[in-house]
Amino acid sequence: MKNAVQDRFKSKHIVVTGAGTGIGQAIAQRLWAEGAKLTLLARDASRLESTQAACLKQRSGEKAEIGLASCDIRDRPSLDKELTKAVAARGSLYGVVANAGVGGPNMDGPEDRFEELIGVNLIGTYNTFRATQAQLAKPSEGTRHLIAISSVLGRIGVPAYSGYCASKTGIIGMVRALSAELAEEEIQVNAICPGWVDTQMARDGVQGMADAMGKTYEEALAMAMGDVPLGRMSAPEDIAGMTAWLLSPDARGVTGQALDMNGGAWM
Repeated sequence: MKNAVQDRFKSKHIVVTGAGTGIGQAIAQRLWAEGAKLTLLARDASRLESTQAACLKQRSGEKAEIGLASCDIRDRPSLDKELTKAVAARGSLYGVVANAGVGGPNMDGPEDRFEELIGVNLIGTYNTFRATQAQLAKPSEGTRHLIAISSVLGRIGVPAYSGYCASKTGIIGMVRALSAELAEEEIQVNAICPGWVDTQMARDGVQGMADAMGKTYEEALAMAMGDVPLGRMSAPEDIAGMTAWLLSPDARGVTGQALDMNGGAWM
């Protein structure tokens, strides 16, 4: 993996949720490249198998060092069960990257998705943090980490995205509170706020814009990137690099923060 620091996370056990595609998959590959043992969670087990195969292709290792679990992060008992099994198999946790989430708009009416968006993105992330906290390595083993993937929409408001904006803003507030609550235990809690990232979720969002405006995908993409000073989407690997930094000793003392990577779209 380009620019990876070899063995920086050697033998450290890290959980990544939503690891089957996009940002989560890129984070899993980056941490594996740097020596971590992984537990990967998502609702679709077949996608996790693809991530596992991609990891093993880039660095040889024991297949058992990458555990897979099909799990809905809204289900706290299921999370507790899967993490207990993961710790028994791969050891206590060094950290978690709570990446799992859903996107898209919501509007008032019988099919309003507000509760779904809050339930998965905010409550699911809270469940992940609390379930992981119980399985972290002992304080004597050094700093441990809780990292959530928020969004630039946790910073700004977008019409028809009240549920998504509320859920991602809530993650930032939760990170601040938990960072203060857990500081004495040497647990660093942070969030990353990506802007446009070249994933299927982002491409679906651009297509939705195009359909609503009667434009082509390329025209809608150009309009979206017109609000981004760098004029392009980030790559999933960019978010993975920031995640690896936050998990590393180089970020010692960084806690309660929401770090932005959005090409300058929000400053």
